[in-house]
Amino acid sequence: MAHMENVPRFGQLGILNVTPAPSPEGFPPRVELGEQFPLTAQVFGAGREPVRAEVTLTNPAGKHFTYAMPVKEEGLDLFELQAQAGKPSTLMPWQSGYKAHVAPQLGHWTFVITGWEDRFSLWLHDIAIRVSVHDDDLENAFAEGAQLLQTWTNKRSSHVPAASKKLLHDTAEKLVDTSLSAEERLSLAQSNELRQLNEVHPLRTNQTKSSTFHLEVERPHASFTSWYQFFPRSEGAHYAADGSIVPGTLKTAVAGLERAKEEGFNTVYIPPIFPIGVTHRKGKDGSLIASPTDPGSPWAIGSEQGGHDTVDPALGSMKDFADFCHRAHELDLEVALDFALQCSPDHPWVKQHPNWFKHKADGSIAFAENPPMKYEDIYPLNFDEDMDGIIEETVRCMKVWIKAGVTAFRVDNPHTKPTAFWQQVIAEVHEDHPEVLFLAESFTRPAPRRALAYAGFTQSHCYFLWRNTGEELEEFLPQVNGTDGFYTHDTLWPSTPDNLTAFLRDGGIAAHAIRAVLAALGSPTWGIYSGYELVENKQLEGTEEPADNEKFEIKVRDWNATDQYGIKLLLTVLNKIRSEHPATHSFHNLTVHKSDNPNVIAFSRYTPAKVSPTGKADRLVCVVNLDPHNTQAANIELDLGALALDANAGFDVEDLLTGAVFHWGSHNWVCLSPNQEVAHILSVRA
Repeated sequence: MAHMENVPRFGQLGILNVTPAPSPEGFPPRVELGEQFPLTAQVFGAGREPVRAEVTLTNPAGKHFTYAMPVKEEGLDLFELQAQAGKPSTLMPWQSGYKAHVAPQLGHWTFVITGWEDRFSLWLHDIAIRVSVHDDDLENAFAEGAQLLQTWTNKRSSHVPAASKKLLHDTAEKLVDTSLSAEERLSLAQSNELRQLNEVHPLRTNQTKSSTFHLEVERPHASFTSWYQFFPRSEGAHYAADGSIVPGTLKTAVAGLERAKEEGFNTVYIPPIFPIGVTHRKGKDGSLIASPTDPGSPWAIGSEQGGHDTVDPALGSMKDFADFCHRAHELDLEVALDFALQCSPDHPWVKQHPNWFKHKADGSIAFAENPPMKYEDIYPLNFDEDMDGIIEETVRCMKVWIKAGVTAFRVDNPHTKPTAFWQQVIAEVHEDHPEVLFLAESFTRPAPRRALAYAGFTQSHCYFLWRNTGEELEEFLPQVNGTDGFYTHDTLWPSTPDNLTAFLRDGGIAAHAIRAVLAALGSPTWGIYSGYELVENKQLEGTEEPADNEKFEIKVRDWNATDQYGIKLLLTVLNKIRSEHPATHSFHNLTVHKSDNPNVIAFSRYTPAKVSPTGKADRLVCVVNLDPHNTQAANIELDLGALALDANAGFDVEDLLTGAVFHWGSHNWVCLSPNQEVAHILSVRA
C-alpha cells in the first residue's frame, strides 16, 4: 500500500464533488459578505440507509456556523444548501461600525461537509411496513429499534439533551414491552417528539467528515455594486462669453457626485487626475496634432508638475481631492480612481528611472504601439529590469490616494503587465488596507482575466459589450453568474469612453434602455459612463469609439435635457430595484428560461427566505426585447422549480418598471415594443 500514502482516503461514507472548490491551481473561491451561493456535495453510503449531510462554516475568528444540507437530487446523492458566509452589510470602510462589525468577518473562512447514515429513519420506515403486513419477526424488529434508541442515547456526536435521553430510554423499554400491541409500539416510535429529535440531534451512524475547504470573504461592494464614471474636468464645465470652454475642477465635480447619488449609484469612478504630459499630446479624437487648448488624455500621465502621486493643478489640489472624497462619503458613495501604469514622455520617472522603460535599438525610449496604431504620448513600462522598484513605487503612489479617501482602483489594461506584479502590489496594499478593491479593465482572453482575479482583482470588465443576440446572452449570462462568479466578478458596462458599439449607435433610446436593463439585472455589478443619460451614441468613423471623445476633450453637457430621453429615470429605477431586491445581489442565482423568439430573452433570479436579509423569499423574472427597432412577442416557458414555485399553481407578478400586475404560470405570452416598454422586470408575489 506504499503507493497510496499520498492518496486521499475515504471514510465510511463517500463525499465527492464539493463546491465551491479551489481552482485547479489552488486559488480559493471568493464571495461577498452575506452573498448567497450554492454549497453542494455528493454524499453517499454503501447500503439502504438514507444519508444526511450538514456543513460547518468557520469564520476568521474561529466561530462555527452549522447548517443542514437538503437533498437536491436523491438519485445523484446530491445535497445543496443556499449558503452565505456572514450576514450582508451596507457599512463602508469610512463609516462608523465597519471596523467593529464588518472587518472581523472578512478574510479566510473554511467549511467542512459532514455526512452520516440515518438508521433511525430507515428502521422507522421498515417497521411501519412490517406492522402493516403482520410480519412474523416483529419482536426482533422492535428489539433492533430499542437497541438503536439506546445507542442514540449514548452517541456523543448526537449531543442529546438530558430530557431527550429520558425520552429515548423510556421509548426503548416500551418497544420491547410485549404487553403493548404492535400498533401501540409503532405509534410511540412515530411520535412527533422522536421525529423532531432526529432532526435536531440525530443518531449519526458512520459519521464522516470531508476535507477542509477554503473561502475568501470580501467586503460589501466586492460583488454587488453599481459604478458611475465621469470626468471631473467636464463636470461644471461651461462656455465663456468668447465661446471657449471653462474646464471643470474637483470642486465643480461635486455635481457628478450628486448626480450619481440621485440616480442611485454607489461607486463613482473617475479617470486619472494626475498631471497630463505635453510631449506628443493628442488632440481631438486622438489626432496627432493638438491645439493649444486641447487638454490631452488623462491616460498620458506625468509632466514637470508631477506623476502618479500628484493632482493635476488644472483640477485643483490634493486638499480639493480629499474634500471631493469626503463629500462622496457624506453621500454614501465610494470613490474609485483609475490607475494607469504608463507614462507620458514628460513623466518624472523617465529621468529618474530610465531603466523602467523599453528602449529601441538606437537607445531611445519606445512609445506604445499596437500596429498599425501608435501612441506617441505614452511610454509603457518595462518590468524586466527592476520590477521590485516599480512595485515599491506603485504601492507608495496608491497609498497616497488611499490616504485621501480612495477605496477602490480601476486599473487600466492590467493584462499588459505581469500577473505576478499585480499579485505583489495588491498583497502589499492589502497589508495595511485590506478594504481596498481592484477592478481590472481586462478586455482580453479568458486565461489572463482569470489569472488577474486569482492575483487579487475583485472585479473585471468583460465582453458584455459585444453580447447582443439572444443566443449570445443565453450562453453569456449563466457563465457570468455561475462558477466564474466565484472568481472574476464580471461587471457589465453598456458603454465606456473606449467603446461605443454599433448596437447603441444604431438603436437610439431603445437600445440604451435594453442594454441598461440587461446590465443592471444580468450581474450584481454594473456600470454606466456619464452621457449615457443623454444617449450620446455618435461613433468615430471606422472605429467602435465614441466621436468627440471625452478622453481628448472637455464635454459641456446640458443635463437639463435628460428628461426628453427617459434614460436617467430608467437608471434610477433600475438601481432602486437592485437596492430593494436581494435576488439581484448574488452571482449564483440566475436561471435562463425558454423563449420561442430569439429576439426575446427571459431570465430570473431567486433568493430563498433563509438567506434573504428581509426574511422573505425574493423572485425576479426579467424579460427583454433585444430588438431596438421592432415589437417582438414570445412564449416564455418558466422553469418553476428554479423559482421554488408550484408547477401546477398560478401566481401574480408585478412589473417593477410600470406597476402593472399580471397573472402568470409556467407558460406565458409577452409582447414588448421598443417605443413603449423594452422589458418586464417582474416581482413574483408568492
